[in-house]
Amino acid sequence: MNRDTELARGGLPPLDRATIHPFDDATPGPFFYQRMAHPVGAEAERLLGELEGGHALLFSSGAGATTALLLAMLKPGSTVAVAGGGYYGTVALMHELSRWGIEVEEFDQTGEPPVADLVWFEPCSNPILTFPDLDVAIGQAHAAGAVVVVDNTVLSPVLLRPLEYGADFVLHSATKILAGHHDALIGVVTCARAEDHARLHAFRTVSGIVAAPDPAWLMLRGMKTLALRVPRQSATALELARRLETHPNVERVRYPGLGDPIAVRYVDAFGPLLSFDVADADSAARVERSLRLIENATSLGGVASTLEARERYEGTRVPPGLLRLSVGLEDVEDLWRDLAQALGN
Repeated sequence: MNRDTELARGGLPPLDRATIHPFDDATPGPFFYQRMAHPVGAEAERLLGELEGGHALLFSSGAGATTALLLAMLKPGSTVAVAGGGYYGTVALMHELSRWGIEVEEFDQTGEPPVADLVWFEPCSNPILTFPDLDVAIGQAHAAGAVVVVDNTVLSPVLLRPLEYGADFVLHSATKILAGHHDALIGVVTCARAEDHARLHAFRTVSGIVAAPDPAWLMLRGMKTLALRVPRQSATALELARRLETHPNVERVRYPGLGDPIAVRYVDAFGPLLSFDVADADSAARVERSLRLIENATSLGGVASTLEARERYEGTRVPPGLLRLSVGLEDVEDLWRDLAQALGN
């Protein structure tokens, strides 16, 4: 079935908030207690599993999904290699796990990954926007005996399906593009193998890091328009990136759609996220304060555009003048006028 049809067909399920469902003839059903599973979550997992080509599980947030995946699949003394320049929260969480004997190494994902028990890639890394050669890099990681995780938050399965390139797990902070409306906190892991899905489900059950019905329902609602939102946001992001390249107060623009030779081999569009550098942290703060349409706020992937300086986050290794822009569904000319006046045209 065509991906767009699969997303659009059928209505939304009833929002069943029940924490318990009665036993049927004294036999527990699949939804007898919400911590194990619930009907709305099961439908969201079915849909995303079909899109990704694997077995999906919902979690309370992207960070919750990351926590569950790492704790379920690693043991003390394990080594993790994580893409440098990616989401700061992932790296911070991994370093937190070093107290439990997990060794963490950041690496340049555009090159060969280091030897590790688990290798974590992030296509269109947030906010530096590097893109790994997935076919080659996943093969190298597997050859060295590693489990491979791909954080596909920025691109979504509309643009990239990492399981097709050999990834063992795909993670989404579904709070962002999948839900798409800045109103649901939720995460997803999709497993290539049924046995890994069973292991992760067991860990989710005992840990309680499960998504509640409300955000699961909101994610399903957002996914109905995913195939329309992502191409539109990507096209607007590319146009803004091209214009920012020529602005005299912009020193560098980071967006794979501007000719990244690796990215163009894997995707036809490049997502809603771009970043650009201005002179310094003070200049970045002035841009933030001068915005009129674009919201000076965190997160990405929603229908409303957001912009923020990333240097303020402790532990991030980004230039002090870097601004991250998540492009929404506003008109491209309105967005450009706002950016131009904030930059000082």
